[in-house]
Amino acid sequence: MGYLLRIARSMGARPVLRLMGACLLTLFFAVAPQAHSTDRPAGGLAEVDLQLILAVDVSPSMSSAEQRVQRDGYVEAFRHADIARAIKSGERGRIAVLYLEWAGPRQQTVVMPWTIVESLDDALMLADRLAALPLTEGRGTSISGALSAANALFAKSGLGSPRRVIDLSGDGPNNAGLPLQLVHDALITDGVTVNGLAISLRAADTLDSFGPHFIELYYESCVIGGSGAFSITVENTAGFASAIRKKLVNEIAGLPTIVQPATYRSRSRPIVDCDTIGERPGR
Repeated sequence: MGYLLRIARSMGARPVLRLMGACLLTLFFAVAPQAHSTDRPAGGLAEVDLQLILAVDVSPSMSSAEQRVQRDGYVEAFRHADIARAIKSGERGRIAVLYLEWAGPRQQTVVMPWTIVESLDDALMLADRLAALPLTEGRGTSISGALSAANALFAKSGLGSPRRVIDLSGDGPNNAGLPLQLVHDALITDGVTVNGLAISLRAADTLDSFGPHFIELYYESCVIGGSGAFSITVENTAGFASAIRKKLVNEIAGLPTIVQPATYRSRSRPIVDCDTIGERPGR
């Protein structure tokens, strides 16, 4: 409730009730279908080094082939020994991972509920399980909805950890649901870190109308936040698996931001207007 109140106060007295109602409805419809599967991981392990939510874009702008490449990138990452080494570097030597696919404001699916990973065998089993699960799809691009759903999933995890990270991938800006910055800022205030994987696979994209390298700048300016937050950009399918693996190693180990982005741009570029910019509906 404190999370919602912080959002409401920033809007002033008049829209408080309306906004809180919208927040409650958004969170209810977003996560209620998965609530029973995410209460507590098997085995009752409560303390981990990291709670990590992989929030993956399945909006219509992502083709089936691109969705498959994205899923395979996470699968291959968890099969790599670097992931297990990063996990063992923590104080407890274990993390909890949840895989969430998202699109519109009420379209978030927990594909894989909270899973404890503390060895290479655990990581391999997670990868095999994820590879066997079907892809989902939806309409719209509600980053705010994905972040709201992730916040509720942290609250219901039954886990304790010094770090909570949302690893959010996507290929477009927020175009549905609550204003992104309201949800984003409340999460950061609560100590959550949001990292970004900006996907820019098409040479000529409808987002070009916003200017060159728009999605990369949008993620850097509007999506990421919190302690040690960073974003990387992938511009071709060949670089997906490697980029995801390096990103996950950095997140799991809690290292300084040393990941070399698949594409690097100077932060001296103009800042994106996070409050008003959006894409065409339904993307």
